[in-house]
Amino acid sequence: MPEKSILVIEDEPSIAEVVGLYLRRAGYQVQTLADGQAAMELLEKRIPDLVVLDLMLPGMDGYTLTRWLRGRSEVPIIMLTSRREEMDRIAGLEMGADDYVVKPFSPQELVSRVRAVLRRGGSEKSAEAERPLEVGALKIDPLARSATLNGKVIELTLKEFDMLYLLARHPRQVFSRDHLLERVWGVSEYIDPGTVTVHVRRLREKIEVDPSNPVRLLTVWGVGYKFEP
Repeated sequence: MPEKSILVIEDEPSIAEVVGLYLRRAGYQVQTLADGQAAMELLEKRIPDLVVLDLMLPGMDGYTLTRWLRGRSEVPIIMLTSRREEMDRIAGLEMGADDYVVKPFSPQELVSRVRAVLRRGGSEKSAEAERPLEVGALKIDPLARSATLNGKVIELTLKEFDMLYLLARHPRQVFSRDHLLERVWGVSEYIDPGTVTVHVRRLREKIEVDPSNPVRLLTVWGVGYKFEP
């Protein structure tokens, strides 16, 4: 199996060097860049398997680059940030990032996050998990990794699709945030459970008529979330 390719966009040389070293030791092909504009030019030509992206970059910040990249690709994105405020993390996730790591961080933690994101749901890839689903006007095709609502394609990130398909495959079953992290991200130890909350909110905006009063993706207070067919 070919090595997965990872693009690391980080302007602090020491961090870029350490991240690249640990990712290469883990068996990945790694390319590093120090600014957003150079990354954009490269990404216009070739999309890697995953992007590790610092939020604070010279010339073009990580938010802008994420928004631009999401308009072209669903490549997984892990954001690096020295900002600890929750709103900064949520903003990155809202723009389409799959995960984030707050500086200073352990290189081993980042490698674990990369593995989890690239796992793409892992255990969900059985023959049973590959069957298409049709719930009213909502149709989900796991082989094509596409979903439509009333015949219109729903633009979903990798983790949004995995979460929607998991919940739709188990109607009315309640999943806790930790359970969703394990089943969708492949790991729960290093990931903030708030990541699930953000992804649920984004899914509601895409599949609900009124996201503030959902009828498909419901919250079971104090427990987790469920899909109501």
